[in-house]
Amino acid sequence: MQEKLTLLDHNNPLFPNPEKALKEPAGLLAIGGNLTTATLLSAYRQGIFPWYEHGQPILWWSPDPRAVIYPEQIHISRSLKKSIKRSDCQVRTNTAFSSVIELCSALRSNSLSGTWITHEMKRAYIALHREGHAHSVEIWQDNTLVGGLYGVLIGRVFCGESMFSLVKDTSKMALVTLAEIMCQQGEPCLIDCQISNDHLLSMGATTIPRAAFLDQLQALKDEPFDGNFGHNSPVGLN
Repeated sequence: MQEKLTLLDHNNPLFPNPEKALKEPAGLLAIGGNLTTATLLSAYRQGIFPWYEHGQPILWWSPDPRAVIYPEQIHISRSLKKSIKRSDCQVRTNTAFSSVIELCSALRSNSLSGTWITHEMKRAYIALHREGHAHSVEIWQDNTLVGGLYGVLIGRVFCGESMFSLVKDTSKMALVTLAEIMCQQGEPCLIDCQISNDHLLSMGATTIPRAAFLDQLQALKDEPFDGNFGHNSPVGLN
């Protein structure tokens, strides 16, 4: 058990073993470092992600347990099926990544809990997107972006970062679409949800021990992903 937080070098951050994360605050592993593409990819490949608020130093986490969704086990309720069937929305991917992250940030900034999606974080993930590592799933209605999510793809693991909804059920539609894209692979894939909440649990998320998550990440992080993030079609269920 780690007695104190690991301080990362700004120019050459080397992450400790995720199993050394603190129990209180639960999952906090390290502080400092930077948000370059190389550092972020190194972190995600080890089951670590940044999560901090404006005015704080960069904080790195690896929670135990870990919330995940197995794409083939996505849960679509009767009401959501009806909502999708009646929808006049269109799903697109990677056409408005910056807008998705801006809306995720803006909606959380107006909430009581605030947002961890700082200006520094936005720049970092937009850079990841430009280099082909981060992706957005977008729900459009009358050419207006009304829902979506974004995250980082590591091999066959999609590390979900945030989602938003301006119209009822549109964030759920984005998550269903993501699961469909992952299932196109025809091979084992995983959606990392990081931390559990009621919304994710209602969609089929489950929690597994950190050690189990790290084992699955190790098995999938270098596997090629052949799914289609060039999706552009009416919202629907396959």
